[in-house]
Amino acid sequence: GAADGYPPYNIEQIGDDALRITLAVAGFTMADLTITIEDNQLMIRGKQTDDAQRVYLHRGIAARQFQRSFVLAEGIEVRGAWLDNGLLHVDLVRPPVEARVRTVPIRGPEADGPG
Repeated sequence: GAADGYPPYNIEQIGDDALRITLAVAGFTMADLTITIEDNQLMIRGKQTDDAQRVYLHRGIAARQFQRSFVLAEGIEVRGAWLDNGLLHVDLVRPPVEARVRTVPIRGPEADGPG
């Protein structure tokens, strides 16, 4: 699990309404990683499988699995993700709130109104 702090990660602001989460996932391939959004949680999971064909004389790098979750604030959307040099980047964006302006007509006393 992620209780041991694995994998380490950064969260950086890359724009007024944009964030990037970067996880250090050395040794993981794209096939080992999944990213899902469950309700308001971004779930990043990694699972490496052992290669039964390998014969180790020393094994200091174990196949690992992890699960990291990040709570997404209301309106945050995942723009995309990519794996580069052992770093998994996930870009998040908060779309600008569209100003919803509606004009309400004002009627005079000659119009039929309530009461």
